[in-house]
This record gives sequence, C-alpha cells and structure tokens, in this order.
Amino acid sequence: MEKQFLQHIYEKHQKTEAVPQTKKIGEWATEVFHLLFPEQAKDFFPSVDEIEGEIWNLGNELKIMLNATDKCKDCDNDERATLFKESLPELFRLLSADVKAIMAGDPAATSEFEIIRAYPGFHAISFYRLAHLLLKMDIPLIPRILTEFSHSKTGIDIHPGAQIGENFFIDHGSGIVIGGTSVIGENVKIYQGVTLGALSVDKALANVKRHPTVEDGTVIYANATILGGETVIGANSIIGGNVWLTKSVPANSIVYHKPEIEVKERELA
Repeated sequence: MEKQFLQHIYEKHQKTEAVPQTKKIGEWATEVFHLLFPEQAKDFFPSVDEIEGEIWNLGNELKIMLNATDKCKDCDNDERATLFKESLPELFRLLSADVKAIMAGDPAATSEFEIIRAYPGFHAISFYRLAHLLLKMDIPLIPRILTEFSHSKTGIDIHPGAQIGENFFIDHGSGIVIGGTSVIGENVKIYQGVTLGALSVDKALANVKRHPTVEDGTVIYANATILGGETVIGANSIIGGNVWLTKSVPANSIVYHKPEIEVKERELA
C-alpha cells in the first residue's frame, strides 16, 4: 500500500468535522414520533408526569447531539432544545392534520391507526416536518440527515427547506422528489414518482428559488415532472400522470399528457 495514500486518508480522519451518526439521529426522531403517536410505539407511558419527563429527555438528547456537532458548538443549544420542546404541540397538530387528509383522500385507508403505523407517505411527511422545524432554528446538517434517513426507508425525497402547507397527502410515494425551494400550499395531494425540481443545477443558483410553487388544492398524478423556480401551479389544478411542465398554469387547470398508444389483437396460430 502506498504511504502517500495512507497519509491522505489519515489526514482526512483528522480534519473531518464531528456530527452524530445517522443511526443515532434517526433513533432520536423515532423516539419523538413514538411519543406523539403511540400507534407506532411498543411501550406506552402510564402517566402525564412520565410523558413530561420524556419530553425533557428528548430535548436533552437533542442538546447532546448539537453539542457533539462541530458547527453547533458555539450556539445556544439550551435555547434550541427549549424551542424544540415548546414546538411539539404545533408539530403534533400539523401531523394530525396530515393524517386526517390521508384518511379523507384515500379510499384504501381503513383507519388513522393504519396510516400512522404503516403508510410510507406519513413516515416521510413526519420526518420532513420535524427536519423543517429544526432547520428554522438554524440547526445545520441534522435536518438534512433526518430527511435522508426517511428517504432511505421510503424512497420519498423531501428536502427540509421545502415549505409545505397543512393537510398534505402523499399517496404511495415511491420516487417522489421535492426540492429545497419548493413551495406547496394547503390540501395538496401528490402521487408516486412526482418531481418538483430545478431547471438548472448550476451552483451559482444556490440562493435562488429553483423549484416550483404548487398552490392550494392541487392534485399531481404519478410521474409528473414540474420544473423551475418561476413555475406556479394555480390553485385547485389537476396535473395528470407523466406530464412535463416548465411553465406556469392558471388556477383550476387540467393538464394532461396525450400518449400515442396502439392496441392490437394478437394473431393466434
């Protein structure tokens, strides 16, 4: 083995910034959701005092993770832990509204319990909303690690910087990509394979809105691709499957792709 290569790897080990392992961060988030949604949990808290104690524990665990993150060492991590704990009622309200939106919009859903326990869309939305909450506190790295943790389990890729309104419904979900400057209104429903992406990946556009705006009440069907920061999908529109859009459409639009499909009967010998 060449000494130069070994020295290079050694130097990388000395310079790499500290941040908790993805598994640890994912486990902490899972504990948050087990508290808020016991439908996902194995053990249940027998008293209000123990629930309050668990909230304190979760805040303390967050502070420990922040203290172990190089980019957070000079931050007021006590204040951030307190803000997190105070934000839990609003996080629960938002996620409960998402559950009700899924229940109302999916004829296959038999109960809210089923949605909370089994739906990958709800898993992805939960991790996104927690990550977005932490991102608004100017917490680095951990929000993106959280959404990528959920991405690895669900196939749904939501950047924590996206702005997503209430009553959000992801149906099936595999292959969805929602970019970091996307803006999604309330009561929006998105099917599998949808991309809300950028027209260009030029690094110079890092601080520019690159991803679309989707207004209230819109439904976007499977494998539609909508690109560009100036692209606005007007309220209550329906975007059909396999549509490719790079320009805005007005409210109440129906946009669909016209495939050329030919069906012939087989000639049987």
